[in-house]
Amino acid sequence: MKDRLSTHLPRRAVLRLGMAASIGMAGCFPYRTHAQALPSNWPQRPMRLIVVYPPGGVSDLMARALAEPLSHALGVPVLVDNRPGAGGSVGLDILSRAAPDGHTLALSAISPLTLMPLIAHTPYDPMRAFVPVAGVMRTPVLVVGTPAFTGRDFGAVIAQARERPGALRWATSGVATIGHLVLAQVRLQSGAAITHIPYQGGGPQLNDALSGQFEVLSTNLAAQQLQYIAAGRLRALAVGSPTRVDALPEVPTLAELGFASANRDSLFGLFAPARTPAALVQRLNAEVEAVLQDETLRQRLRDAYNLPFTGSSDDFAREIARDRQRNRALIGKGRAQFE
Repeated sequence: MKDRLSTHLPRRAVLRLGMAASIGMAGCFPYRTHAQALPSNWPQRPMRLIVVYPPGGVSDLMARALAEPLSHALGVPVLVDNRPGAGGSVGLDILSRAAPDGHTLALSAISPLTLMPLIAHTPYDPMRAFVPVAGVMRTPVLVVGTPAFTGRDFGAVIAQARERPGALRWATSGVATIGHLVLAQVRLQSGAAITHIPYQGGGPQLNDALSGQFEVLSTNLAAQQLQYIAAGRLRALAVGSPTRVDALPEVPTLAELGFASANRDSLFGLFAPARTPAALVQRLNAEVEAVLQDETLRQRLRDAYNLPFTGSSDDFAREIARDRQRNRALIGKGRAQFE
C-alpha cells in the first residue's frame, strides 16, 4: 500500500494539445521491457543515476541518499550525475538514449512525462521511451513570498496581480513543472495577470528569491526553505498538499484557499530506458523498496517533509497514467495559461 500524504522552451516547440493527446491512449503507460531472465553477470560496471535537476534540490539530496545503500546492495558504485535543464527533459533525453542494460537510471518527478508533453515538444516519446522502475517520494509544493512581496498572505498575491496586471512575478523551477501547473491554475481561476519566471531547477531560483528578484515562488517543500521562513527571509503563503503540513500548521493548503485544481504535490521516482529486461526492472524495484523500508531513510524523508512512495513498478506506472489523465483535463480547460 502506497504512503500518501529552465528556461523558456523555444516557441516553435509548443504543440497543439490535440497532438499531445494523440500520443498513445489516455491512461496507458506501456512497458517496453524484454522478458529475459536476470543476467548472471549484472551489474558489470558502476551504475549511473541521472538526476534531471540541479545539485542541492530535494531530488538531488534523495538521489544521494539512495545511491549509497543501492551501491552496497548491488556491489558496484552508484554514481550520481546531475543533468538539469528544460524542466527535467534534458536528463530524461539522455536516459532515453542509454543502453537498456540496467546500468543507467534517472531520478525525476513525473511531470516531464505527464505534463510537459502536453505543453511542448519533448525530444523523447514520453509514453514509450522509458520504463517506470519505482516510485520514491511525494513532496508538497510550497508557495512563498520573497522580500520583494509586500503582502502578508495569498489573498494579497491575487489582489496585487489584479491591481497591476503583469507586475507581480511568480518563479517556478521550469516550464511545465508542477510549480508551473500551480501557477497556471491560479491564473486561470482568479483571472489575475501574473508573470511567469521559469528557472532550470529548484536550487538556482532560491538564491534569487532571497534577494527579491521576483515576488512569489512555488517550489518543493524542503528543510532549507523552512529555515528561511523561520528566519523571516521568506513568507509561507500556501502549500500544495492533501492536508496542511506539520511544519507549517498555520499555512493553508491551496484547496482551502479555493484553488483545488492547483493543490498539487510532486511525485518522484526512478526510470530506466525502454527495453530494459523485465527481470532487471523487478530486481531494481525490489532493491529500492528495501532501501525505502529502512527506518533511518524514512525518517530522513520525513525530516525533509517528504513521504515515501512504495509499491511495485506497476503501481508506479498506474500513478503516472492517472496523473497524465488529470493533467490533460486541466490543460484542456486552460491551455492559454501555459503559453
